[in-house]
Amino acid sequence: MAAEVVDLRVLRPLDEATVLDSVRRTHRLVVVDNAWRSGSISAEVAARVAEKGLYDLDAPIERVCGAEVPLPYPRHLEEAALPAVADVVAAARRAIG
Repeated sequence: MAAEVVDLRVLRPLDEATVLDSVRRTHRLVVVDNAWRSGSISAEVAARVAEKGLYDLDAPIERVCGAEVPLPYPRHLEEAALPAVADVVAAARRAIG
């Protein structure tokens, strides 16, 4: 199994063309973001792909985001609130079926 990674280093302006090109090649989208799912950059990326690249997708868009809680200070709680490697792998596996 292979994956294509697009690292959006700049969020404004969002490099929409690169994301859409990747979706056209892979027919999948997994967005990973440390922020909450609600109102986050992952929501914006998913919305733009749904608006302009929906027919290129062969699977639902997967979003892996932080827990919808205030980010805690203790390290073990912070690690529990942020996306982990296992979460990303599980989302990728769901995306490829």
